[in-house]
Parts: sequence; C-alpha cells; structure tokens
Amino acid sequence: MVEIKSDKQIEKMKLAGTILAECHKALSKMILPGITTTEIDQFVERFLHERGAKPEQKGYMGYPFATCSSVNNEVCHGLPNRKPLKNGDILTVDFVVNLDGWLADSAWSYGVGKIAPESQRLLNATKKALYKGIEHAQPGNRIGDIGYAIETYANKKGYSIVREFIGHGIGRKIHEEPQVHHVGERNSGIKLKEGMVITIEPIFNQGLPFITMGSDGWTALTFDGSLSAQYEHTVAITRNGPIILTEQA
Repeated sequence: MVEIKSDKQIEKMKLAGTILAECHKALSKMILPGITTTEIDQFVERFLHERGAKPEQKGYMGYPFATCSSVNNEVCHGLPNRKPLKNGDILTVDFVVNLDGWLADSAWSYGVGKIAPESQRLLNATKKALYKGIEHAQPGNRIGDIGYAIETYANKKGYSIVREFIGHGIGRKIHEEPQVHHVGERNSGIKLKEGMVITIEPIFNQGLPFITMGSDGWTALTFDGSLSAQYEHTVAITRNGPIILTEQA
C-alpha cells in the first residue's frame, strides 16, 4: 500500500534531506586521493549526530555502517574499509538520514582526483538520467514514465542499467511502496499521486548490466569488471510538480 504524506510530513522529510545534502556537499570537498572510505563513514556519522540526526541504515538488516561506499566496479552496498582511494577512482557514497523519525535517502558518485574522460562521461550521463526521471515525477503520470525516460537516455548514451536495484517509496521506513524501476514503458505502472514520496536512483554501467555478489555478502559488483555510477534523490510528488528533498545547494 502506498502511503500518502501530508505537507507537514513532507516538510519533516525535507529537513532530513537538507542535512543529507549538506553532508554530501561537505564530502565533495574531502573526497581526495589518500582518504579511506572508513574515514568518510566516520565523518558522515559524526556530521549527522552533531545535527541531531542518525544514520538509518546502520543496523538495518544487520548492515554495520552509516554509509555504503562503492568504488569503481562496485555497483552498490560496498562496505567502508581502510584502503586509501586512488587518483582516478570513482566512489559512490549512499546513506539515509533519520531526523525525528522521518527519512531521506541520497547516493552520489564522486571522481577522486583527476579521473579519465570516459569515467567523467559515465558520471555525467548517470546524473543527467536521474534528473530526466525526476522531470516525469508528476501527479497523473505513471511509474513507467520515470523508467522510460531513464532507459531512453541510457540507450542514447550507450550505457546499461542495473535492474536488480531500484527506487522505492520512503517515509518513516527506508523501503515503502511503490517500487520505482529505472526501465519501463510509457503510461505503465501505478499512477503517481500528490503526497507520494519516492527515491529515484539509477545505476549505469559502462559495460554489461549484469552483477555478481562479493564474498562479504553485501557488495554488488559489475559482472564484467566495468565501471559503475549511481545518483539518487528523494523526491516528493506535489501539485506543483516534483520537489527534490535532498537537493544540494
């Protein structure tokens, strides 16, 4: 069942989203060669606690960290570690903020130092696809319209889409209905209604769309070792169109 949020509840989620966006903005300045994903994870946890928030995914289904940190061919759910990042790496940091019981979720991909032009093109295309999906998050449209916009853009740019990991409703729980696929047909799926809050979070691979699971039981990797990138926002469906609750200033 899809939960409809009131304007007041959406505003509470926006407060969580603002903290999340501010944290990503801070991360963008500190993600440099030599830093470790453990240091990033610890920074995020401190940042949230200093603002009266907490990392919702820590402990969720046994997950032990505040963030997911996925490097290069790691698709998502990578575990923070003490290996220094290198010049040219791609890092995706994904986390969920809980502020007074209301959640916001956003993942962002970063180039570490100077990255290769083909890596930058992957980042640019994945981010652009996210915003193309958001454009269709309008009352009266359907979930498939979002997926169609993202899939069409991926095909145009020559990237594959990971289908195993999708967007979702969000509110007081990380994962609520509806499911938000990043592929789809126009005018298919459930109708979007004012008050729905969803995440849109496409993952693009340079190579094949298939994944394999790492030995840690959490990390998903590209099947062929190709690079992967992900961008995610939490979006409210309103009478005035989509409002991004996790937008960076």
